[in-house]
Amino acid sequence: MPVLAAIFDAFGTLVKISEGSHPYRKILKLGIEQGRRPQPTDAEALLSLPLGLRQAANLFGIQVDPDVMAQWELDLCSELADIRAYPDGLRAVQRLQAAGVKVGVCSNLAKPYAAAIERLYPGLDGYSYSFAVGAIKPSFDIYRHATQQVAVSPADAWMVGDSKRCDCEGPTAYGMHGYWLDRQGRSTYASLDDFAEAILHAR
Repeated sequence: MPVLAAIFDAFGTLVKISEGSHPYRKILKLGIEQGRRPQPTDAEALLSLPLGLRQAANLFGIQVDPDVMAQWELDLCSELADIRAYPDGLRAVQRLQAAGVKVGVCSNLAKPYAAAIERLYPGLDGYSYSFAVGAIKPSFDIYRHATQQVAVSPADAWMVGDSKRCDCEGPTAYGMHGYWLDRQGRSTYASLDDFAEAILHAR
């Protein structure tokens, strides 16, 4: 059957961070210093709610010195500006869209990082972010949102990403065609050029 849509993971797949500042991790670490016990749901909360740094600190009841918060926000801005697209990601998206394939992104990420995705890939057909959907991969809710964004049924969409669990097994369980991207060559696809070529061949 022809492939009508390609869904990409974001970080590690379409884009990369050279050196992250990990501001949300710093907030949680400060919370530990203030006596807050980390909860198993902390990471999911950060990814499934539309939180900036200040909102995250407030949610967890963590007190951050205003000067420290201001520095963390500057560090985050620098980190976002330093995010780069993988060249094979840019090529794959361009080839697929030129051939009429719908292209979307489906990513677990905190709210500020969405701006970097849209700066580097401004013309996608759909953007599904965990913080906006309120669910993280491998929840079916975010895959459902991703396929709705590009207006295709799950069976007509291929998804690829660098997490075997979230980008291969999860989408496949939902009814999509999920593929693991491993740039070291341990999976079906070692590059997004190969992934795009397979989709175009299937058409």
